[in-house]
Amino acid sequence: MAKVVVSLKILPEDIDTSLDELEKRIKENLPENYEILKSVKEPIAFGLYALKLYVSIPEETAGGTSKLEEIISGIEGVSQVEVLMVSRMFT
Repeated sequence: MAKVVVSLKILPEDIDTSLDELEKRIKENLPENYEILKSVKEPIAFGLYALKLYVSIPEETAGGTSKLEEIISGIEGVSQVEVLMVSRMFT
């Protein structure tokens, strides 16, 4: 069965938002068959950092990445979610 890797750029609500806490809240809210494969803190400007996540989701997920975007957008501390890339991987 194949899985899909989604690369996301997540912007925090403000400069004081802890990206480690934000990642923890995202991980706690993901469905059971979703998994964070990698996370990177990416500098944006003036001390603001974005959280770049690589998340695996089942290939047969209805609606593609929209469910994942909706879950993350609803988490406290998240200002914006942008899908950067979607790629298929085989397990």
